[in-house]
Amino acid sequence: MQAFAQLLENGRAGPCRPFPRSEVSADQWTALAGHLAAGELVLMGLWGDAGAVHMVLLDEASGGLAVATHVCVGGAFPSVARHHPPAARLERTVRDLYGLVPEGAPDDRPWLDHGRWGVRHPLGANLPAAPTGDAYPFLAAEGEGLHQIPVGPVHAGIIEPGHFRFSCYGETVVRLEARLGYVHKGIECLMAGADVAQAVRLAGRQSGDSTVAYALAFCRAVEAARGVGVPARAHALRGVMAELERLANHLGDIGAICNDAAFALMLAHCGVLREKVLRVCARAFGHRLMMDGVIPGGVAGDPAREGVSAIRVLVSEVRAAFPALVELYDNTASLQDRTVGTGFTRPDYVRQFGAGGFVGRASGRAFDARRALAYPPYDRMPFEVVMRPEGDVNARVWVRIREVEESLGLIVRLLDTLPDGPVAGEVPPGPGEGLAVVEGFRGDVLAFVALEADGRVRRAHLRDPSWFQWPLLETAIEGNIVADFPLCNKSFNCSYSGVDL
Repeated sequence: MQAFAQLLENGRAGPCRPFPRSEVSADQWTALAGHLAAGELVLMGLWGDAGAVHMVLLDEASGGLAVATHVCVGGAFPSVARHHPPAARLERTVRDLYGLVPEGAPDDRPWLDHGRWGVRHPLGANLPAAPTGDAYPFLAAEGEGLHQIPVGPVHAGIIEPGHFRFSCYGETVVRLEARLGYVHKGIECLMAGADVAQAVRLAGRQSGDSTVAYALAFCRAVEAARGVGVPARAHALRGVMAELERLANHLGDIGAICNDAAFALMLAHCGVLREKVLRVCARAFGHRLMMDGVIPGGVAGDPAREGVSAIRVLVSEVRAAFPALVELYDNTASLQDRTVGTGFTRPDYVRQFGAGGFVGRASGRAFDARRALAYPPYDRMPFEVVMRPEGDVNARVWVRIREVEESLGLIVRLLDTLPDGPVAGEVPPGPGEGLAVVEGFRGDVLAFVALEADGRVRRAHLRDPSWFQWPLLETAIEGNIVADFPLCNKSFNCSYSGVDL
């Protein structure tokens, strides 16, 4: 992997911390795409900037991470998706927001731009455009007896909007294609020019169920850019918050998956446990989702002794109640009939897309940013990276179950070893670039931040794990019946908001 080795070497003297960033030529950019296509590297992110594109690459074998930057002469860059399909939607987003053209791209359809903004390329040329709302050209599926079923973008309940186009033969799904972008927030535009305090609040709202993970990734990027440390107590409290967030979401998902298999009893019991977690979060950290609890330099406040005690009581209650629910799940034949073998996700697809979280680990990819790219407090905390090989709905449930158990253990160890001292340090304003990857409940969240001399954000990019999981959902439902889609969809639980920026 000569191109990647050269990128690492040249990037060490670059502006980004703690991972190297280097400008590469068109040939070098294409060579890196070839390494991705060969499975030698993992694509971690790809986004646009003023006249340039950036690509983050991971060498899983060595743990090496680096950023390649290509200046787009004439407003174009060589398509990565031409060689490596997981880059396709990222490139389409770059084109929508910046107008930078991926030359040779296999898919030139818009992604975020639904023709209703009134502008084209809002972060680049910012050209005026009359809203069109043209029909979206879904990919075709041909064959005798095939029919299409459109679902969404409006769904039952309060979930976010997304359109799913099924091509079916009878009840069997032949192809599924998702269209997202209905909740585009313009969050990257809002971050540009904001001070760090404003920007971290925006980061925590990219996907509300992962507010701790996003704020933590953003803050770690800012701290790296400015070269400042964080007090040990703050690191530990960040870890407690991150594990409480993981615990709440996994409990909610386990119940919701069972509910989509018509087993509402699990939803009720898991819902009670999740509610207990959220109430303790509010008691200890001032907010049910712990929103705005992670700040640059540390955490917003030190939980009172009563809050720490409430967390310990919560862990005891979940540990007492959860095993019976696991047994109920495992011994209910009608439930197993729905989850075992359903929504199979191929391990080679998981490796190709670099899918993380329970989606990746349930199909044999043992990647967890807490271990692979260890950061405090996990660099001093032993824990098991839970993995299953089966790749079905059942495997994704079991990964969640075991991660609940691991999170409970991590919370106790973090509280038992909680250092004394301050919970935040100063982050003086100034220029710099930082990159961070943290493990949210869905998988790895990436944050890139470039700061101006006055400390304001010039460019910030936040990449949700769902970018590399949504396409796998489309493959997982193939060959299943339409009625199994809600079950498969919930077992993935991808974020709509997280990929709509």
